[in-house]
Amino acid sequence: MLERKIVISDPTLRDGNHAVRHELRVEQIAAYCEAADAACVSIVEVGHGNGLGASSLQLGESATPDHIALATARAHLKTSKLGIHVIPGFATIERDLKPALEQGVDVVRVASHCTEADICERHISFSRSMGVEVWGCLMMSHMISPALLLEQARKMESYGAEGVVFMDSSGHYIPDDVRQRVEALVDGLSIAVGFHGHNNLGLAVANSIVAADSGATLLDACARGFGAGAGNTQLEVLVAVLERLGYSTGIDLYKMLDAADLAEKILMKVIPTISSVSVVSGMAGVFSGFMRPVTRIAHEFGVDPRDVFFELGRRKIVAGQEDLILEVAKELAVRTVKGCQ
Repeated sequence: MLERKIVISDPTLRDGNHAVRHELRVEQIAAYCEAADAACVSIVEVGHGNGLGASSLQLGESATPDHIALATARAHLKTSKLGIHVIPGFATIERDLKPALEQGVDVVRVASHCTEADICERHISFSRSMGVEVWGCLMMSHMISPALLLEQARKMESYGAEGVVFMDSSGHYIPDDVRQRVEALVDGLSIAVGFHGHNNLGLAVANSIVAADSGATLLDACARGFGAGAGNTQLEVLVAVLERLGYSTGIDLYKMLDAADLAEKILMKVIPTISSVSVVSGMAGVFSGFMRPVTRIAHEFGVDPRDVFFELGRRKIVAGQEDLILEVAKELAVRTVKGCQ
C-alpha cells in the first residue's frame, strides 16, 4: 500500500491573530515558530489575521508590523517553510508583497472571496515569477456550488497557482459538502487541492479527514484550534487522527503536542470553544470574526445576536461589510417594538 502524504499548513500565527485582535508580539512569534519548526510542520503562516498589508484602523492594527513579524519568523524557522496570506486590495505588490518575498517568504497564498478569483491574477503571476510556491485560496466557499467553485479555481490555476485551497470561513460545512467540493476540484484541476476548516459546528477535524479521503493533499490547522470564534481545525488532533488513519504528515506528534501546549500558554487569552453564538454563525454561514461586533451591537439594541446572524446569513454578508451589522440590528429592534404594539 502506497503511503498517503498530507502537507499541513499552520496558520496559528495568522488566523490565530484574529482571536487576540492582531496583538501577537515578537517574543510570541519567535517562541511558537521554534516549537512548530521542531515539530517539523511543513508550512508556518505568519501575519495579520487578514493577511499582508491588512493592518489598519478598520480591520485592526497589528501590534507587530509585517516586516518585523516576518523577520522574526524567518530567523526561527530552520526546516519549516514561511508562508503568508495575501488578499489583493489589502496587499499591494510593490509596497507589501515584493518586500515580503525579499525577506525570505517561501509560500504565498493569494486569497479572494469565492466568486472573485479574477482579482488574484497579478499577485499570483508576480509571486510565481519570483520563484516561490504559490497557492490560491477561495474564501467563504460555501456560498457557491461545487461547479462554480471549480470555475473560480480554474482561473487561479490559469494564473499560475500550484494549488487551490477552499476555505470554510464560517464553519458551515458538513462532511458531504466537503466531499463534493474536493471531488469536483480534484477531477477538474491539474494542480493540488487543499482545505481550510473552522469548527463552528464541531466538524473541522472530521471535514478535514473527509477532504483528505476525497483527494485533498494540503490541510490547514492551528494549534489548539487558535482562531476567531469557535476556532480552526485543531492541529495536534488532526495530526493524531491522520496518523491513526495511515497518512503521513512528516510531523513529530509528541513535539506537535508540546507546541500546542506552548501555544495555549503563551498565545491565547481564551481557548477557542463552540459557543451558542458560534453554532448559529456556522448555521447561518457568516464569518466567525463577526462574533464580537454582532454580540456587542445586538446587546446595544436589545435584540438576540442569533437573529442578527441569521439575517446576515440571509443577506450573504461577507467580511468587510461590518457596517451592515448595525443596520440589521436596528431593523430587528424596530420589528420587535412593532411586534409588541
